[in-house]
Amino acid sequence: MKLGYHTGYWSSGPPAGVAEAVIEADRLGFDSVWTAEAYGSDALTPLAWWGAATKNIKLATNIMQMSARTPAAAGMAAITLDHLSGGRFVLGLGASGPQVVEGWY
Repeated sequence: MKLGYHTGYWSSGPPAGVAEAVIEADRLGFDSVWTAEAYGSDALTPLAWWGAATKNIKLATNIMQMSARTPAAAGMAAITLDHLSGGRFVLGLGASGPQVVEGWY
């Protein structure tokens, strides 16, 4: 069995203790850490932060909003994070819904 850790959505800032929890999950052998985006933080920047502090845990989006970036920008960000993390990035894309997308635009 593989265990993953989902950090949830951010609002005004990182959830208290999230960086320490991700580092501990990596130390304990968790397979993956997941983050998402809606309102607030994007999904990629926290993963880059945590990737710099961990060695083995996969860094995954659940989900990255397709409407937030052009396809080229999404692809460039994904490949950069994958390279920086030594191949640990897992990309999850989603269409979202009008409550988020129309709220952005």
